Amino acid sequence: MTTEQLIENIKKKKSFLCIGLDVDLNKIPNYLLEKEDPIFEFNKAIIDATHHLCVAYKPNTAFYEAYGIKGWQALEKTIKYLNRHYPEIYTIADAKRGDIGNTSTMYAKAFFEDLGFDSVTVAPYMGKDSVEPFLAFEDKHTILLALTSNKGAFDFQTKAVDGKELYKHVLETSKTWENSKNLMYVVGATKAEYLADIRQIIPNSFLLVPGVGAQGGNLKDVCKYGMTDTVGLLINSSRGIIYASQGNDFAEAAAKKAKDLQSQMQKILES
Repeated sequence: MTTEQLIENIKKKKSFLCIGLDVDLNKIPNYLLEKEDPIFEFNKAIIDATHHLCVAYKPNTAFYEAYGIKGWQALEKTIKYLNRHYPEIYTIADAKRGDIGNTSTMYAKAFFEDLGFDSVTVAPYMGKDSVEPFLAFEDKHTILLALTSNKGAFDFQTKAVDGKELYKHVLETSKTWENSKNLMYVVGATKAEYLADIRQIIPNSFLLVPGVGAQGGNLKDVCKYGMTDTVGLLINSSRGIIYASQGNDFAEAAAKKAKDLQSQMQKILES
């Protein structure tokens, strides 16, 4: 999917909501555990109930890999279901990959070609040759970890290196890489106060912003400092939406939470 197609869908739905599909079998309704593929059945119900309210879905691959081959098959079924029934939806493999060049190429093939995701999250620590293999894929996006929402982000990301925070070096350096037009960036909603500085470096790039909802990020602050003329934001909420209820009404409850966020986004867009 191209950036232009994503922007068009944001305008159409009046939403820049991304829903994280992080499935924990200990948190889904008990009756689903009797199904042949409870992970996929949970995802399918969430997707069918919320697809009109969001523009993206983001499965975190750890929640699938933890269940072995059955979990990976559920991930494959989920992305195929999305691509077949809701092709306008932008898909993000939250895999946080990144390795030496030939290994990164194989990771990119796995997520872009085999599974058919539109984008994948990538760690920048190993530098240029670990990221450019992902950037080589046309109409696919590489979402680089820039400033994350966890407490440990302060261990390295905000430390000064040659008088400048490390995350700023990452942003500036990444702009010099081949096909850097295919980059997006992860910036946590709990770091909203940093967004003004970030936009000085990457004024037009899309940002994937996790941390709204269960992690306490503030939507208005993120939009105030991070929004561009083309919105430039994908706001992710995972637990706050998909686990709104653990009863048989889980999909309806998820839709209600998604609608609350979408309505807030619509007001921001219209203002």
